[in-house]
Amino acid sequence: MTRCWAAAAATVLATTSLFAFTPSSWAAPSTSSSGTAPVSVTELPEPPTAEEARAELDELTVAPEDDAPGYSRSKFPHWINQHGTCDTREVVLQRDGTDVSQDDQCRAISGHWVSPYDGVAVDAAGQLDIDHVVPLKEAWRSGAAAWTTEDRKAFANDLVHSQLIAVSARSNRSKADKDPAHWQPPLASYRCVYGRAWISVKYVYDLAVDPAERSALEGMLETCA
Repeated sequence: MTRCWAAAAATVLATTSLFAFTPSSWAAPSTSSSGTAPVSVTELPEPPTAEEARAELDELTVAPEDDAPGYSRSKFPHWINQHGTCDTREVVLQRDGTDVSQDDQCRAISGHWVSPYDGVAVDAAGQLDIDHVVPLKEAWRSGAAAWTTEDRKAFANDLVHSQLIAVSARSNRSKADKDPAHWQPPLASYRCVYGRAWISVKYVYDLAVDPAERSALEGMLETCA
């Protein structure tokens, strides 16, 4: 393991089953008549500043993606238990929503969420996906194929870094496993945060970027105020 990867994995694994949730005090933006809302804040763990992200991007290995055989989502076990009866998905839904109510199995039964990717506001958890900012298959192609299953589990359930976020199912499925050279959030005002988060995750986990991906990330950082 190189750079801060080992420390990152250890920190993430240490939170498993020990994660103490603190309700968010963030208030969702008001919803417009079209059912969408502008997004100016994020419940994602704060990624580095644009300046820090540029420095991290400069340190990332630039290499063609390695489409190593054998990829399967099952090699990145998720969603795992975080505390009580709450798994990673339910923790993120609680964290990223407002007025979220849960049943005795920790399932979100009501609440309000605004998807930062496209600004869509929803009141049903079933309309949301928990997105891996750096998709699992993208991680596999960028270095995670060489990890252990336990390491991939830590990556897939990382609540410490800027890796998991509740978004509209439509936006997540449009994104699929694409990197920023092929997909960016439709809501242009969120691209700065998204680029910073993507760089942060790749940096923490020592994952490579390909040339087109790096160029796209540089462009996203240019959108930062």
